[in-house]
Amino acid sequence: MADWGICTTVKAPYAEVEAFVAYHLSIGASHIWLHFDDPDDPAAAAFEGNPKLTVVKCDETYWINLLGSRPDAHQPRQAANMKRVYDTAPLDWLAHIDVDEFIYSDEPIGSVLNTASDCMVRMRPWEAVHSPHGLPVFDANLFRAPLKGKDLRQRWRQSFRQYAPALRKGALSHVAGKSFFRTGRTDLEPRIHGAWVDGQQLRGIPFHDGIKLLHFHAQNRADWIARLPYRLEHGGYRGNEEMKRHLNGATVDDIAAFYEQVMTIKPWLALKLAEENLLIEANLDLPAKVAAFRQP
Repeated sequence: MADWGICTTVKAPYAEVEAFVAYHLSIGASHIWLHFDDPDDPAAAAFEGNPKLTVVKCDETYWINLLGSRPDAHQPRQAANMKRVYDTAPLDWLAHIDVDEFIYSDEPIGSVLNTASDCMVRMRPWEAVHSPHGLPVFDANLFRAPLKGKDLRQRWRQSFRQYAPALRKGALSHVAGKSFFRTGRTDLEPRIHGAWVDGQQLRGIPFHDGIKLLHFHAQNRADWIARLPYRLEHGGYRGNEEMKRHLNGATVDDIAAFYEQVMTIKPWLALKLAEENLLIEANLDLPAKVAAFRQP
């Protein structure tokens, strides 16, 4: 069975990082590289000493040694961290995902990767819809596929209504997904959502049906609202002028209405989406996995 690991760049509450680590170790990750974007984050110390974890504090010295200086934007910092680990990782496969993304499969991940013929295995993103439970850490259990394409136009309109033009990708967050990369390739340069080979962008590789990427982008209303200004200015929404039109300077009620329409699903529509394999239920059982991780 192929062995695999994860590289991630971390800037999140301790409980979220712990859930991320506990879950992926429980499903078979051989190693996880945690790059703490804030080198003074006290949470880093809690993960040191575990033989399956490598903690990297991305301080000024780290960036000077790696690139000469620290990139201003977080995307090139993520890419540089991934490239550094990819070049030396003693594993068959490596993925770079964020702390709010969880790899999910009905089969062992290593078994799925064993059957892969390409150098990249793409994971389709499934966006967590609003969780009514209100727990602080990744408690959603319903995930919606991107509603993108002519054949999904009706579901796209039904789901997003007046905000549909702001979600032309068919999801609130990214729809490109993330990937596993086969290691040992000197001609391959992994990126956040894909890869380049011999200086050319790698194209034409479809999503693998056997592995999903569950993305907890906005399952928590309060957390989403708190992150909204940054995402509009610097993050994934910065190039979406239609979304900015709705949300820049919006009132509290306007933002609540946007979230309610986009991130909640009426029962009749949920049934339709599930029947069409556009909505899945997945219970990650994170409390049990975290409890097991804490055992000595």
